[in-house]
Amino acid sequence: MKPMPVEHPPIAVVDLDGVLADVRHRLHHIDGASKDWDAFFAGIPDDPPLAEGLAVVERLLADGHEIVFVTGRPERTRGDTERWLARHRLPRARVLMRRDGDRRPARQVKRAIVRRLATDRTVAVVVDDDPAVCDALEADGRAVYRADWMDRAGPLHRAQEGDGTT
Repeated sequence: MKPMPVEHPPIAVVDLDGVLADVRHRLHHIDGASKDWDAFFAGIPDDPPLAEGLAVVERLLADGHEIVFVTGRPERTRGDTERWLARHRLPRARVLMRRDGDRRPARQVKRAIVRRLATDRTVAVVVDDDPAVCDALEADGRAVYRADWMDRAGPLHRAQEGDGTT
Protein backbone atom coordinates (compact mmCIF):
# COMPACT_ATOMS: atom_id res chain seq x y z
CA MET A 1 0.00 0.00 0.00
CA LYS A 2 1.30 3.43 -0.98
CA PRO A 3 1.80 5.96 1.85
CA MET A 4 -0.61 8.89 1.80
CA PRO A 5 1.01 12.19 0.84
CA VAL A 6 1.47 14.55 3.74
CA GLU A 7 -0.75 17.62 3.47
CA HIS A 8 0.85 20.79 4.74
CA PRO A 9 -1.04 23.94 5.64
CA PRO A 10 -0.41 26.97 3.47
CA ILE A 11 2.39 29.27 4.60
CA ALA A 12 1.87 32.86 5.69
CA VAL A 13 5.15 34.78 5.57
CA VAL A 14 5.24 37.54 8.19
CA ASP A 15 7.87 40.27 8.49
CA LEU A 16 9.00 41.52 11.89
CA ASP A 17 10.20 45.14 11.84
CA GLY A 18 7.29 47.49 11.20
CA VAL A 19 4.80 44.61 11.12
CA LEU A 20 5.11 42.99 14.56
CA ALA A 21 7.88 45.05 16.18
CA ASP A 22 7.75 48.81 16.59
CA VAL A 23 11.29 49.91 15.73
CA ARG A 24 10.74 53.67 15.79
CA HIS A 25 12.66 54.08 19.06
CA ARG A 26 15.86 52.86 17.39
CA LEU A 27 15.66 54.45 13.95
CA HIS A 28 17.90 57.35 14.98
CA HIS A 29 20.84 54.93 14.85
CA ILE A 30 20.51 54.54 11.07
CA ASP A 31 19.15 57.96 10.04
CA GLY A 32 21.86 59.90 8.27
CA ALA A 33 25.12 59.23 6.50
CA SER A 34 26.72 57.34 9.38
CA LYS A 35 24.76 54.23 10.39
CA ASP A 36 25.32 52.36 13.64
CA TRP A 37 23.78 48.99 12.85
CA ASP A 38 25.13 47.41 16.03
CA ALA A 39 23.30 50.00 18.17
CA PHE A 40 20.19 49.67 15.99
CA PHE A 41 20.02 45.90 16.47
CA ALA A 42 20.94 46.12 20.16
CA GLY A 43 17.52 47.73 20.68
CA ILE A 44 15.57 44.66 19.52
CA PRO A 45 14.73 43.52 23.08
CA ASP A 46 13.09 46.90 23.76
CA ASP A 47 10.77 46.91 20.72
CA PRO A 48 7.13 47.26 21.71
CA PRO A 49 4.83 44.90 19.82
CA LEU A 50 2.41 46.32 17.25
CA ALA A 51 -1.13 45.24 18.18
CA GLU A 52 -2.29 45.25 14.56
CA GLY A 53 0.45 42.86 13.54
CA LEU A 54 -0.28 40.52 16.44
CA ALA A 55 -3.95 40.48 15.41
CA VAL A 56 -3.01 39.58 11.81
CA VAL A 57 -0.92 36.63 13.03
CA GLU A 58 -3.84 35.44 15.20
CA ARG A 59 -6.20 35.60 12.20
CA LEU A 60 -3.75 33.74 9.96
CA LEU A 61 -3.35 31.00 12.56
CA ALA A 62 -7.12 30.75 13.02
CA ASP A 63 -7.47 30.35 9.25
CA GLY A 64 -5.07 27.37 9.32
CA HIS A 65 -1.86 28.95 8.03
CA GLU A 66 1.61 27.96 9.11
CA ILE A 67 3.47 31.12 10.10
CA VAL A 68 7.03 31.63 8.86
CA PHE A 69 8.79 34.78 10.02
CA VAL A 70 10.99 36.26 7.28
CA THR A 71 13.09 39.23 8.27
CA GLY A 72 15.84 41.40 6.88
CA ARG A 73 17.55 41.24 10.28
CA PRO A 74 20.94 39.55 10.09
CA GLU A 75 21.50 36.09 11.51
CA ARG A 76 23.61 37.51 14.35
CA THR A 77 20.38 38.89 15.90
CA ARG A 78 18.66 35.48 16.07
CA GLY A 79 18.90 35.11 19.87
CA ASP A 80 17.36 38.51 20.63
CA THR A 81 14.78 38.00 17.88
CA GLU A 82 13.62 34.59 19.12
CA ARG A 83 13.48 35.79 22.73
CA TRP A 84 11.40 38.80 21.63
CA LEU A 85 8.97 36.54 19.75
CA ALA A 86 8.60 34.23 22.76
CA ARG A 87 8.18 37.10 25.23
CA HIS A 88 5.32 38.48 23.15
CA ARG A 89 3.74 35.02 22.87
CA LEU A 90 4.03 34.72 19.13
CA PRO A 91 3.83 31.17 17.79
CA ARG A 92 6.89 28.97 17.67
CA ALA A 93 7.72 29.13 14.00
CA ARG A 94 10.60 29.12 11.59
CA VAL A 95 12.53 32.38 11.56
CA LEU A 96 14.36 32.97 8.29
CA MET A 97 16.94 35.74 8.40
CA ARG A 98 19.47 37.53 6.25
CA ARG A 99 22.89 35.87 6.30
CA ASP A 100 25.49 37.88 8.16
CA GLY A 101 27.39 39.95 5.63
CA ASP A 102 24.58 39.86 3.03
CA ARG A 103 24.38 43.43 1.72
CA ARG A 104 21.62 43.00 -0.84
CA PRO A 105 18.51 45.18 -0.59
CA ALA A 106 15.69 43.70 1.51
CA ARG A 107 13.52 43.21 -1.59
CA GLN A 108 16.14 40.85 -3.05
CA VAL A 109 16.80 38.97 0.19
CA LYS A 110 13.13 38.38 0.98
CA ARG A 111 12.22 37.58 -2.61
CA ALA A 112 14.87 34.84 -2.65
CA ILE A 113 13.67 33.42 0.67
CA VAL A 114 10.02 33.37 -0.43
CA ARG A 115 10.93 31.74 -3.73
CA ARG A 116 12.79 28.99 -1.83
CA LEU A 117 9.81 28.44 0.47
CA ALA A 118 7.49 28.19 -2.53
CA THR A 119 9.47 25.42 -4.24
CA ASP A 120 7.69 22.73 -2.26
CA ARG A 121 4.95 24.52 -0.31
CA THR A 122 2.11 26.92 -0.98
CA VAL A 123 2.92 30.46 0.14
CA ALA A 124 -0.58 31.86 0.56
CA VAL A 125 0.28 35.41 1.67
CA VAL A 126 3.17 37.65 2.61
CA VAL A 127 2.68 40.36 5.24
CA ASP A 128 5.28 43.14 4.93
CA ASP A 129 5.53 46.91 5.39
CA ASP A 130 8.32 47.68 2.93
CA PRO A 131 6.82 48.92 -0.37
CA ALA A 132 9.84 47.71 -2.37
CA VAL A 133 9.52 44.20 -0.89
CA CYS A 134 5.76 44.18 -1.50
CA ASP A 135 6.21 45.35 -5.11
CA ALA A 136 8.85 42.68 -5.82
CA LEU A 137 6.71 39.89 -4.39
CA GLU A 138 3.58 41.08 -6.18
CA ALA A 139 5.61 41.09 -9.41
CA ASP A 140 6.21 37.39 -8.72
CA GLY A 141 2.44 36.86 -8.45
CA ARG A 142 2.37 36.58 -4.65
CA ALA A 143 -0.57 37.70 -2.55
CA VAL A 144 0.72 40.52 -0.34
CA TYR A 145 -0.90 42.16 2.65
CA ARG A 146 0.73 45.57 2.99
CA ALA A 147 1.21 46.36 6.67
CA ASP A 148 0.55 50.07 6.99
CA TRP A 149 -0.15 50.40 10.71
CA MET A 150 3.23 51.80 11.75
CA ASP A 151 4.24 55.26 10.60
CA ARG A 152 6.65 54.95 7.72
CA ALA A 153 10.02 53.95 9.02
CA GLY A 154 11.83 56.00 6.36
CA PRO A 155 15.37 55.58 7.70
CA LEU A 156 15.00 51.79 7.86
CA HIS A 157 13.61 51.47 4.35
CA ARG A 158 16.20 53.84 2.90
CA ALA A 159 19.01 51.95 4.62
CA GLN A 160 17.75 48.49 3.62
CA GLU A 161 16.93 49.39 0.04
CA GLY A 162 19.46 52.08 -0.85
CA ASP A 163 22.44 51.17 1.28
CA GLY A 164 21.72 47.45 1.54
CA THR A 165 23.72 47.31 4.75
CA THR A 166 22.44 45.70 7.92
